[in-house]
Amino acid sequence: MVNSHGRFVWYELMTTDIETAKAFYGNVVGWGTRDAAMPGLSYSLFTVGDTPVTGLMKLPEDMRRTGATPHWIGYVGVDDVDAAVDRIKQLGGAVHVPPTDVPNISRFSVVVDPQMAHLRWSRG
Repeated sequence: MVNSHGRFVWYELMTTDIETAKAFYGNVVGWGTRDAAMPGLSYSLFTVGDTPVTGLMKLPEDMRRTGATPHWIGYVGVDDVDAAVDRIKQLGGAVHVPPTDVPNISRFSVVVDPQMAHLRWSRG
């Protein structure tokens, strides 16, 4: 992604009911869906025509156990995920998922700011 540093580059819906979400967003905004599962991860893309516009995945059980509810999350592009994560920690934020590679897609991390607002960094 050229010149994506500091910009929202992707959005993802984490939900407990994938099929209802597909129907709802299909009816509300006309999005289609396409399977994009990877080994060990069920994943779908919402699409406009053939173009992916956002992701859709089941809210992980470990997140549900800690009180998380269905939500949208945005990914912000950064030039260097590891450096951005280090800076988050220096400024009082926390890391929920350390920098992780998604082969052939991106490198990402889940962080929270000092007020506990979640954000994902992405480079890809």
